[in-house]
Amino acid sequence: MTQDATHTPATHQPYGTPEAPRVAVRGEARLEVDPEIARIGITITARGTDRRSALDDLTRRNNTVLDLVKSYGDPVEKLETGAFSITPELTRHGRGERVRAYHGTVHITAELNDFTALGELTTRLADLDLTRVDGPWWALRPTSPAHGEARRQAVLEAVQRARAYAHALGADLAALVELADLGAENAAPLAMAAPAGAYRSMTFAGAEEEAAPPLDLEPQRQTVYAQVNARFTMTPPQL
Repeated sequence: MTQDATHTPATHQPYGTPEAPRVAVRGEARLEVDPEIARIGITITARGTDRRSALDDLTRRNNTVLDLVKSYGDPVEKLETGAFSITPELTRHGRGERVRAYHGTVHITAELNDFTALGELTTRLADLDLTRVDGPWWALRPTSPAHGEARRQAVLEAVQRARAYAHALGADLAALVELADLGAENAAPLAMAAPAGAYRSMTFAGAEEEAAPPLDLEPQRQTVYAQVNARFTMTPPQL
């Protein structure tokens, strides 16, 4: 049985048809917003002539730092210990493996949502014995509304751009065919790399007699990007 030519299924047209042309555009958005959180890195060190004394000093200083950070309550969203080490230092001269001293290190990361408390805590931490503070690193939460707003603006920009192309041909948009989010593949991680001007390092060998005044930290505004590819069909152009 043969099929009548008039009933042959239409071939798929990936680029549209004269009756329903397609237009492909990219929509982009870039927002500048205030950060929501800030991270600081805390490095605690100790040195002793024997392993036990170095470990005891390190444990004491680590507990002091943890107690201080925890005392700030709700402004501290996260407090994590990243690494711990006790390393022997060998003598440079003489025969045999003779240990001169032991060095201990603990790395801690704290994340805060209150930047006034951040300035005070940073100063108090830097005022402790053999304690180094790095940061802050400013960031947005992954669930921040700013990400959704950037995507919304990118879609609106894509629609406006496509409509402008259609109007230039005396046509109008008819339907959306495809919307592809590029941000899911190209998004950079939030903020553990310190942008220019966002990094500070403070190291104090011993506590001062009087408490140092809190640092006045100015939050660095964050840039949120969004990009989408969109394809539309449009009404027949008036050529």
